[in-house]
Amino acid sequence: MVVKGGGGMHILFISRYYYPEKAAAAVCVGETAKRLSNYGHKVTILTTFPSYPTGIVPQQYRGRLLQTENIDGVEIIRTWSYVSPNRGFFKRISSYLSFGCLAALLSLKVLGIPDLIIVESPPLFNVIAAHLLNWRYRIPLIFWVADLWPESAIQLGAVRNPFLIKLARWLEWSTYRKARLVWAVTADMRSKLIQWGLAPEKIFLIPNGVDTARFSPSSQTMARQELGWPQAFIILYAGTHGLTHGLSTILEAADRLRGYPAIRFVLVGDGAEKAALLSQARHKALSNVHFLDPLPHELMPTVLAASDVCLAHTRKLPIFEGMLPMKMFEAMASGRPLILALNGEARQVAVQQAQAALYCEPENAEALASAVYYLYTHPEVVEQLGRNGRTYVKSHFDYTQLTHQLNVQLQKLLPETILHH
Repeated sequence: MVVKGGGGMHILFISRYYYPEKAAAAVCVGETAKRLSNYGHKVTILTTFPSYPTGIVPQQYRGRLLQTENIDGVEIIRTWSYVSPNRGFFKRISSYLSFGCLAALLSLKVLGIPDLIIVESPPLFNVIAAHLLNWRYRIPLIFWVADLWPESAIQLGAVRNPFLIKLARWLEWSTYRKARLVWAVTADMRSKLIQWGLAPEKIFLIPNGVDTARFSPSSQTMARQELGWPQAFIILYAGTHGLTHGLSTILEAADRLRGYPAIRFVLVGDGAEKAALLSQARHKALSNVHFLDPLPHELMPTVLAASDVCLAHTRKLPIFEGMLPMKMFEAMASGRPLILALNGEARQVAVQQAQAALYCEPENAEALASAVYYLYTHPEVVEQLGRNGRTYVKSHFDYTQLTHQLNVQLQKLLPETILHH
């Protein structure tokens, strides 16, 4: 528990995703929000009804335009937005836009007047709600950039429409200009923003992190009993099965390792590519690959404890060199070694600084199979990497320390919020 004090504000987070959703954004915003309330701030989340990743809203949230609830001392305002189980690009953009355009309007009668807005992107269209509230109340705005969108979507080829690209870039830059501070989650993002012309003093860096009390080393035997997992050498990929992750490489590596029946790959999660991956695994008759549905975030410490090695993997594109995936910190906090198929900053942190991971080239099945085999035959390395990761993450990426750093940044805006009163 953090001692209260240091000037309380009413802080509004605008995030398309929030608990009980398992999206990385939902977890990051939730962990930060509940800790900020320990500093005496009143924290409100403006979000929509949960539907990630299925596009299906749970029964208890259906049929309303607005709903408020309180979780962990944080006030949550949920507003209606268009959702659809269909994963089509147009439908997804419509969903993002409907939240961005309607959230500010629908929440007005219950929101009150915040002192400060922190808006999280992606989805970038969240910023529309932030602009509307900023225009109405003239309150300082912090733009929390978790991904350089639309840049990443353009590099992936997910956004090709020239009008949409133009609109997204205009929205992005008008938000950089309007924001009092820009919060970057990786050093690479911060330096890119400076290269693109943003003033260095306007950008602060606080990475995503992990709750090291919840994610901590625990008994593998008990975790496997609880989940009903077999005795095997388990390589775990837990997260979105999307365009960005290049997961067919895992299936190709599994194909190369089919001569070692004790090695099993477990993929937990959902996403746009999951159906194609299932069909590829069936086609190759891979009995050493197991797909599981998404599991509640509360269960993730048990899932990590049940694994031997965790895997972080992306496509081999320059945009991902600035990425620090949350799954990396959760694995390290749980004392699990990583195989890291990621270039750039993540490699610097996990392989070079923490000495908690083996690096292998992204989208290289041969390299991945070799890394898995090496760890399978070197249990002492598995042990050492896991220990190193736990030690490093506790001193550098614990959410309680990171939220303290954020509170220091927020105090800089306190004079403005007092004037605003």
